[in-house]
Amino acid sequence: MDNDIYIKTIAREIGISLKQVTGTVKLLNEDATVPFIARYRKETTGDLDETEIIKIRDRLKSLAELYKRREAILKSIEDQGKLTPDLNKKILKADSLSILEDIYLPFKPKRKTRAIIAKEKGLEPLALTLLSQEDIDVKKEAQKYLSTEKQVNTTEEALKGAQDIIAEIINEDPEIRKKMRQLFTENAFLSSKVIKGKEEPREKYKDYFDWNEKISKIPSHRLLAVLRGTAEGYLSHHILPEQEKVFLILEKMYIKNNSESSVYVKNALIDCYKRLLSPSMENEIRASGKNKADTDAIKVFAGNLKELLLSAPLGQKNVLAIDPGFRTGCKVVCLDSQGKLLFADTIYPLEPHNKLSDSKKKLKELCEKFKIEAIAVGNGTGGREAKKFCESTDDLNNPDIVMVNESGASVYSASKTARLEFPDYDVTVRGAVSIGRRLMDPLAELVKIDPKSIGVGQYQHDVDQKELKKSLDDVVVSCVNVVGCEVNTASPELLSFVSGLSIKTAGSIVKFREEKGAISSREELLKIPGMGAKTFEQCAGFLRVRNSPNLLDASGVHPESYHVVEKMSGDLGCKIIDLIKKEHLRKEIEIKKYVTGSIGLPTLKDILKELAKPGRDPRAKFESFSFAEGVNTLEDLEPGARLPGVVTNVTAFGAFVDIGVHQDGLVHISQMSDSFVKNPLDIVKVHQRVMVTVLSVDIPRKRIALTMKEK
Repeated sequence: MDNDIYIKTIAREIGISLKQVTGTVKLLNEDATVPFIARYRKETTGDLDETEIIKIRDRLKSLAELYKRREAILKSIEDQGKLTPDLNKKILKADSLSILEDIYLPFKPKRKTRAIIAKEKGLEPLALTLLSQEDIDVKKEAQKYLSTEKQVNTTEEALKGAQDIIAEIINEDPEIRKKMRQLFTENAFLSSKVIKGKEEPREKYKDYFDWNEKISKIPSHRLLAVLRGTAEGYLSHHILPEQEKVFLILEKMYIKNNSESSVYVKNALIDCYKRLLSPSMENEIRASGKNKADTDAIKVFAGNLKELLLSAPLGQKNVLAIDPGFRTGCKVVCLDSQGKLLFADTIYPLEPHNKLSDSKKKLKELCEKFKIEAIAVGNGTGGREAKKFCESTDDLNNPDIVMVNESGASVYSASKTARLEFPDYDVTVRGAVSIGRRLMDPLAELVKIDPKSIGVGQYQHDVDQKELKKSLDDVVVSCVNVVGCEVNTASPELLSFVSGLSIKTAGSIVKFREEKGAISSREELLKIPGMGAKTFEQCAGFLRVRNSPNLLDASGVHPESYHVVEKMSGDLGCKIIDLIKKEHLRKEIEIKKYVTGSIGLPTLKDILKELAKPGRDPRAKFESFSFAEGVNTLEDLEPGARLPGVVTNVTAFGAFVDIGVHQDGLVHISQMSDSFVKNPLDIVKVHQRVMVTVLSVDIPRKRIALTMKEK
């Protein structure tokens, strides 16, 4: 495929220049990664961000698929000997798969339809005569086609066969399909009904037992709910416009007069719509609606995941982590500042054991022995009680005591990654380690878990799994590269998301540092097996070597630009460390002096930002959070109570907030603000701290309604 064919299309659709698209496409074709292009090739892309680069990448792929399908269709029609210059022109002009398939429909190999059977009986001339709607004696005309040999024994059989042919002609008319598609898209209604006998078992679909809503207006979560209810056998649904509007279009295009022939054409129209057009269009609109709903849901999931991955890290501190439990006790692990497991045990401070004094003694001993600076408590069953136990234990030397969201920790603890990391420990120890490490560095720990298991999605199991994975992988890659990665301490899982690195290369890095000792510089990376020049180019700027003799190895300055920093320091008669430490020296730099054919102002500005805070972590500073005292269960909640909470998930219809009662409450989109809210993500983010007011509590159904509005 010649990319030049599509660059104009992409530029027009995204609203950027041809030069920007051309440069980006060239880099993508050279296997440059999105983070690398966005961070280190701003001159080539005209400073496009990752979102725009991903749009170009994905649209290029879809246009390539369109090109491939167009070529296949042209060959198929040409092989049939039916490719005319006019048809060739129409196919080349088609700019979507649906239009392309409409044009191809009459030529598409198909099973034996009623129309094909009628044509085999020689009834096509009769169909075309009826379609012309001339003033003729229809039955007399039909008698000409009676044939015992061809099994056309009556005029009724002849006319019925002719109508089947007319119905297929109408169905395969590209203009008709275009108008029907537009009508269904803009005016069809989704109507759903409960399947008889299924009213009781699935109350969650109750809203859709008798539902009717315009398909063009329906929010993604409602469409996905109806489709899931249908798939599970609780609902039936249809997507149809008003029939009057349908037949106005069909009759306007195909009924020429009030002749006797037109009556048969009208009957063929009705048959065409009910048997062919309507099911085809309904399936197409359902599919396109599902695609849009998938896109919306995936966008919400990706936004939530990004916020979660970029949550504020506690940093490198000695941590004691507790995976709480009542019957089986609380699993306790101690980790050093690098996240290494030093100790594991079980204490029993909660019901039914209530070994409070022994547990407090143990906790105090561990905090002293391992110089614990923070305690991470999982927010699962018993989490509030375990945190309260820690807070009530005296002489712990004031460590931060933090509740940590443990969603997905059990998935990690049973994974191959966890088994390889801790072969001598059971799942409870691994789960506790994951909780502690999440507090220290959420990003480094969460990359070990399938994003779908983290608990921040909406209908994630119903959407296109391939598209979901692609989108979530983009988010993880973006977050890892925005933060950067310490090459000597990062896990192979974290390293594998660094620009240009594969799982195999990440493993080679870990093996190299285990065998040779700590990697001393970025330059030494080139000695690692599998680290070629291209891979080094893509990954080097995102890998940090903290103790390298070259201070720039710990920064986001790419090695290809080191000579620029060296020239800057040389021109000022100082060392690179002076540029980093002394702001007044950086202010003396006239960056325009350093512009070359390959390095422009965007890169030079980024270099100065890096010199100001080399290797800076873009994530927010960690802050402790506490739930309201005395509010531990649903029974403790009362309407009107104003409480602090943490957003755990954002969906198209609102946000779920943890207020410390083991059941998240819902702030519906209508309760987020006094003004209209189109997208909840415009108001809140995952992990955001919010103040909410309890509207209602349904204890039997475990539902909490909250509002963020200030009364």
